[in-house]
Amino acid sequence: MSASPIVGIDLGTTYSLVAVLQNGAPAVIPNALGELLTPSAVSLATDGLVLVGAPARARATTHPARTALAFKRDMGTDRKYTLGDRTFTPPELSALVLSSLKKDAEAALGMPIEEAVITVPAYFGDLQRQATRAAGAIAGLKVERIINEPTAAALAYGLHERKRELRAIVLDLGGGTFDVTVLQIMEGVIEIQASAGDARLGGEDFDTALAQQVAARINKAHGVEIQHMPLAWARLRGAAELAKHRLTDAERTRIVLPDLDAGGRTIQVDEPIDRAEAEEVWADLLERIRAPTVRALRDAGLAVRDVDEVLLVGGSTRMPCVSHLAAQLFGRLPLRKLPPDEAVAQGAAVQAALKEGRAEVEDMVVTDVVPFSMGVEMANRFGERVVGDLFAPILERGTIIPASRERVFSTMADNQPAIDIHVYQGEHSQCSKNQKLATYRLGSLPPMPAGRIAIAVRFTYDQNGILEIDLNMDQLKRKESFVVLQRPGVLSEAEVSAAREAMAKLKLHPRDALPNATLLARGDALFVELTGAAREQLGHALAKFRAALDQQQTELIEEVRTLLTAIIAMHRSSQQ
Repeated sequence: MSASPIVGIDLGTTYSLVAVLQNGAPAVIPNALGELLTPSAVSLATDGLVLVGAPARARATTHPARTALAFKRDMGTDRKYTLGDRTFTPPELSALVLSSLKKDAEAALGMPIEEAVITVPAYFGDLQRQATRAAGAIAGLKVERIINEPTAAALAYGLHERKRELRAIVLDLGGGTFDVTVLQIMEGVIEIQASAGDARLGGEDFDTALAQQVAARINKAHGVEIQHMPLAWARLRGAAELAKHRLTDAERTRIVLPDLDAGGRTIQVDEPIDRAEAEEVWADLLERIRAPTVRALRDAGLAVRDVDEVLLVGGSTRMPCVSHLAAQLFGRLPLRKLPPDEAVAQGAAVQAALKEGRAEVEDMVVTDVVPFSMGVEMANRFGERVVGDLFAPILERGTIIPASRERVFSTMADNQPAIDIHVYQGEHSQCSKNQKLATYRLGSLPPMPAGRIAIAVRFTYDQNGILEIDLNMDQLKRKESFVVLQRPGVLSEAEVSAAREAMAKLKLHPRDALPNATLLARGDALFVELTGAAREQLGHALAKFRAALDQQQTELIEEVRTLLTAIIAMHRSSQQ
């Protein structure tokens, strides 16, 4: 292993992981708590300390206004998150998670980490990919390679199956996104043949749908609008997530919220939920898995019978309804040969090893495809009428990358002085229904009749999702080019530098104190849910632990931590 290894990072909507290739196999690195999954959560304490990971996620039910979750969904947008008296962009929040993973890797490996391969959903567009790269830069990571999540999962799978020849489909349902990828493995070569997905579909949506179902019952029974009460809604949503997890193994469960503060009124919530009812609530979400799957098969030119194996990736594929749907679509049981939560991070570690030129993976090759069509806006003349807003694809989705394609356009009017090149990404025939990436003005054109100036527009797209556009006018002996980089929602180099400086000034919670902060946050979150003697017992243990921390009594801290951990585990298991 080199002095400074390249790590693989799965930057997830709900959880994130960091992995590295060790002894020829990818290994996920545990965080400061000894856990493999680090929640993608950031919370600002009242004393100004920034909490990242498990303690931040635990505070989501007790301090929702000071906690940010699922911000990956807003990467590439100009949304701002206000936590207390501070404002963060999605790349800045993601950078805090990446920085936490970087420190964990450095502590585990005993060496600095400077470079990473980061995964993104296959259906992430160019805006989100550039925002992810910016997040890495803010965290102090060199991110030369962005890889699609299902491609990473295929790499992890292919590492173990490289001697086989087969065609597989990967269904990757995580906390916030769904991807489907068709691939072929032949003698260590993993060829991605098609990708599709839904960048706004994941486990978070299943949690929300279940919470809304229970909220409707509460509203009917008590005449209160839980959705408009941040603390009550945060508790209900957290309970719905736990219920979803329980319904993985159980046929029925209950959502119990004692002493729920509903706008000044205290109400008692005890609602039964069974798996059949939950799956009915989720029917529309499950149907959204079907369409991208069918589209990916069609783009690959395959029928269901051509698929040898169906691979499930992502924590949300543990839901029985997802595996049932996969079995229904393909007529066979899907496989989970790798841990669903870890497969993407493991594949990112394999890609990192490929980038390092490690001998263990020297016989592996992976190709990927363009997930979206990319092109420019054009207009056509029909008689006396000119119709604009027409999308002219130059790089079609499914094109193997790196790729370079060209189309020729010409001026529409006599003596046209300039042409605005509007770059779009999407599949709709109208540009206004697609995602705009950039605009570039080609000015100072000589006066000539309409159609006499031809512009060859070439799109070149690399493995990291960087789009370079060349404009060539042979008759004018003129060439211009630009790279699609800086757009709304994506930070410029100056903004990245400023964000790094701002993050350096943040009072981050010390890594070595994270276990104590996490235990307190989890205890506080559970205290809200308990009543009676159980609550009194937990409250006493929490108070004793805080007193020990204040007095810095090491032996007492260890003693009370053990007691508090046992109490939390006991009452949490009784809830489940």
